[in-house]
Amino acid sequence: MEPSLDPAGYVVEVRPGDRIHFLDWGGQGEPGVVLIHGLSNTAWSWAPVARRLVARRRVVAMDLRGHGLSDAPTAPSGAYEAAELAGDVVAAAEGSGLLGDDGVTRQVVLAGHGFGAIVAALAAAELGARCARLVLVDGGWEDIATTSGMDVDEFLRGLDEPPEVLASLDAFLADRRDYDPASWDADQDRAARATVVETPAGRVVPATRPHALEASVRAMFDYRPAEVLARVEAPIVGLAATSPPPAPGLPPIELIRLDAVGHNLMRYRPDEVTAAILGG
Repeated sequence: MEPSLDPAGYVVEVRPGDRIHFLDWGGQGEPGVVLIHGLSNTAWSWAPVARRLVARRRVVAMDLRGHGLSDAPTAPSGAYEAAELAGDVVAAAEGSGLLGDDGVTRQVVLAGHGFGAIVAALAAAELGARCARLVLVDGGWEDIATTSGMDVDEFLRGLDEPPEVLASLDAFLADRRDYDPASWDADQDRAARATVVETPAGRVVPATRPHALEASVRAMFDYRPAEVLARVEAPIVGLAATSPPPAPGLPPIELIRLDAVGHNLMRYRPDEVTAAILGG
C-alpha cells in the first residue's frame, strides 16, 4: 500500500459487538509495524512517528479498547484483562494483513507507549516468534505500584484534569500546545482533539470511557513485567524519558535514555522513536 497523508480507518471485530479500530498508514517494507498508544490517548498520538516510518515499513496504529473509536465493552468482567488486551493487538495485526493475508505467515514489530507498552509486551509474549521486535516507549518494564508508590484509586485521582483546562476546547488545546510550542502542529492538534468530547455547554470531557479508564489502570497495576517480558522471544528495546531504569531481574532490555520535556516521546523525540522501531 502507498503511504497516506491521512490514514484510512478500519475496524476489526474481535467478537460480536466488540470492535477494535485502527489507522492504516500504508507504506511498504517488512516487518510491518503496529503502534499502540498510551492511557487516555488514541492512535493519532503516533502520527509523527507513523509519517516517518511509512517510507520504509507498512504501518498501522490501533485504538485500545475503551479509547478512541474502539468499542468499550462493559462485560464480561474481565474485558480489560491481559489476555483480552493482547488479543486486540493480534486482531489488529491480523485484520490489517500485517501478519499475512496471502497464506504466508509474517512477523510484526510492536511499539507501545506508556500503558500501550504494557499491552505491546503482553501481545509480544502471545505472538512468540511472530514478533520481530518489541519497542517499549517510556514504560512497559515497571511494576507500577512499586514505582509510583500509589494504589489504583490514588493513581486514578491523579489523572484528573484541572477544571480550567476542561473549561473549553480552546483552553484544553492551549494547555497541550503551551507545554511545548515548538512541537505543536496539525498532527498534535488532531491528536489532542481526539482525546476529548465537547459538550453542548462548551466544556470538554475526556473521551476515554470512565469504566474503561479504571479497568485499564487496574490492568496496569496487575502487570508483572518480569513474568511477561521473560516470555517475549523478540529483542526488546526501551526508550526512557520519565520512567526509571529497568529493575534487576528483568530480561535484557536495550535501554536508550532520552532527554525530553515529557513522557510523550512520539511528540518530543519522533526521530529517535522511529530509529528504535526500525532498528539497525
